Amino acid sequence: MERQYHQWFSPRLGFDMGLTVYGHFGTPLLAFPTSGGDEWEMEGQRMISTLTPYINAGRIKVFCVRSASAQSFYDKGAHPFHRSWMQKQYDEYIRWEVVPFIHDHCRGLPAIAVMGASLGAYHAANSAFKHPDTFKWCFAMSGVYDMRRFMDGLYDDNFYFNNPIDYLSSITDPWFYQHIASSHVHLATGNGPWERPEETYRFAEVLRNRNIPHHLDDWGPQGGHDWPYWHHMMWEYVGRLL
Repeated sequence: MERQYHQWFSPRLGFDMGLTVYGHFGTPLLAFPTSGGDEWEMEGQRMISTLTPYINAGRIKVFCVRSASAQSFYDKGAHPFHRSWMQKQYDEYIRWEVVPFIHDHCRGLPAIAVMGASLGAYHAANSAFKHPDTFKWCFAMSGVYDMRRFMDGLYDDNFYFNNPIDYLSSITDPWFYQHIASSHVHLATGNGPWERPEETYRFAEVLRNRNIPHHLDDWGPQGGHDWPYWHHMMWEYVGRLL
């Protein structure tokens, strides 16, 4: 398997960010880590090993990015408005730095898939819904889609436009509906250990109320909040959908 490591200074975030690429060809799959995770987490937690047959077959090429959670929502020493501003910057880093890198690496403008578990599911869903022209598949596993718990009761525009359960509750933009119609969004949950299915069901209800296409995948006892469950889900998703 081909593996490449890249790093550059992000002017949006103000520090270096790393990115690891696995594979030689296939649908680009952008993988977000869990809270505090980095660009090596998918390899360290053996998700890359699980997906190796698809990577080696040229079905997917995986791009693993670093989290900036320690500088955004998880930075309890910062003012909440700084946290929401950093999340805005992270979203812009993904769209305007990582996405062009993926396009260049794949020598074209391919549709990109996103995946993530736990806090990574939030990033995957936020990216897919904010940029539905760019991300056409989304696999969000065991996610939380309302980030108010990280804002100490405060609220601003940067937070609103990066809190999916809010900005999608009132969306009417024709451009959004035109592009999301061809997207494949999968919100995965279950009733296995440590899972909180109510978070996913609440978000799915918002999407249903706004007629936003999505799949609510309840994996039952195979839907726990831990890596073995997420391995199984991604093996099935990639095999069936990419």
